[in-house]
Amino acid sequence: MSHLPTGRRLLDALFGTSPAAEPAARRADGAARVPADDVPHARTWMSWPSRRSIWGRRLGGVQQDIALIARTVAAYEPVVLCAPDDYAAAQARAACGPGVTVIDSIPTDDLWMRDTCAVFRRDGHGGLDAVGLNFNGWGRKQSHGDDAEVAPHVAEFTGLGFHWAGFVGEGGSVETDGDGTVMATESSLVNRNRNRGSGRPEIEEAVLRAYGAEKMIWVPGVRGRDITDNHIDVTSRFVRPGVVMVQLPPDDRNDVWARDAREQFAILSAATDARGRRLRVIRVDGPDTVRSRSSAFVDSYLNFHLVNGAVITAQFGDSVKDGAARRALAEAFPGREVVQLDVDRLMEGGGGIHCSTMQQPHP
Repeated sequence: MSHLPTGRRLLDALFGTSPAAEPAARRADGAARVPADDVPHARTWMSWPSRRSIWGRRLGGVQQDIALIARTVAAYEPVVLCAPDDYAAAQARAACGPGVTVIDSIPTDDLWMRDTCAVFRRDGHGGLDAVGLNFNGWGRKQSHGDDAEVAPHVAEFTGLGFHWAGFVGEGGSVETDGDGTVMATESSLVNRNRNRGSGRPEIEEAVLRAYGAEKMIWVPGVRGRDITDNHIDVTSRFVRPGVVMVQLPPDDRNDVWARDAREQFAILSAATDARGRRLRVIRVDGPDTVRSRSSAFVDSYLNFHLVNGAVITAQFGDSVKDGAARRALAEAFPGREVVQLDVDRLMEGGGGIHCSTMQQPHP
């Protein structure tokens, strides 16, 4: 391990953060609230991929994509990137440069920090805490001994109170508007590989309690076709309360993912949120062509990461659809620069930019 100061002392030294916060105060219904992604961030958390047992010959290319994302995010807000050991930390520092803070005190198995990191909650009165979603390797599909402990370690590192949620899931499986409404695919949560013995009502109650929300919108999703069992953050995202974006495929596509996207669009177009608002659904068209031939490739513009002042998203070499997606995101998030990255090697691994990042909001 390095001899850098750890935990809150390191964040104080690097970013001038305040003393350790008390656990977030509870609302009358007993829950702090997970804010929407667009609130001001204190930092973004990421993780360095280092295991050839997971990535094989693709590891080097995926590391380059993660370094590109980290450097890009760091131009707008602090980035803390976890590496499992001294050697991996040295690799990450060389690839990411001095603008990214690399630590080796929180070991990880893989790079998908959206799913393994703590989910941060706040109460609006300066209170911030963290909740862990009991990560189990997407239903025990991958080695996750270190990743299962990332959430409490991040909470300890930042000096925040920590709580385990009453369900098994991942950060990418739940989208929140920060105003009482969440949405998710049934396939990724109402699934015996995560929540054996629990039905949808019990899981919904646990999700609402963890996120401090009042209403959950479910879409069926797709089981068993990818490692996540179809996380919603690839296809449908909240823009703001009452407004969602959904990516739709070209009209001539009729595979299982295309049918799922159209079903999500239809369900959300008919849904109302916790405040009784009929959702306004913004359509974003997916690319007609991509550079990759991988069957696991994630061709999602909506797997974006919001940062302070920008939207970080992907491009696929389809100049027409890339440009249309950029304009749609600029209109949806006025005042933010839209930055599009070629991270094809990462997206061949089944996830994207949002999947590899987790924001920590300001209290």
